[in-house]
Amino acid sequence: MLNNDVLRSLRYILNTSDAQMAEIAALGGCALGEGEMRAWLMREEETGYRECPDEAMAAFLDGLVYLKRGKDDSRPTPPLELPVSNNLILKKLRVAFELRDDDLLAILRTVDFPLSKSELNALFRKPGHSNYRVCGDQLLRNFLKGLAQRQA
Repeated sequence: MLNNDVLRSLRYILNTSDAQMAEIAALGGCALGEGEMRAWLMREEETGYRECPDEAMAAFLDGLVYLKRGKDDSRPTPPLELPVSNNLILKKLRVAFELRDDDLLAILRTVDFPLSKSELNALFRKPGHSNYRVCGDQLLRNFLKGLAQRQA
């Protein structure tokens, strides 16, 4: 899934402005202007659209975790996890919104995308693990849709 699509979905879920989205990215260590964030939040066919780089998306996700859960200043800031995959986005959103396995499964059931607990756990394994499963665009899109319904 495109980083820009994820950002647009998160802006809708959080009900925030472009400036607030830029502030969330700044929490994660990505200093950018409101205009840059606005360009990432535009649709592909709009003039001024630009693709959101993985570094900015990773910083935004970290900033979202800090916004929702708080930052522990006693620990060093972890390095950005690159490249940004659907699995990483799902993992960061799970942490930010403090979702447990049952919460994730319930969210996916509300949008008629049932998943077993073992299938869900496979999404959070390390890529080299024998039970690792890649999170597809459809799963992430449905999760974001369900999360939006839950937050409303």
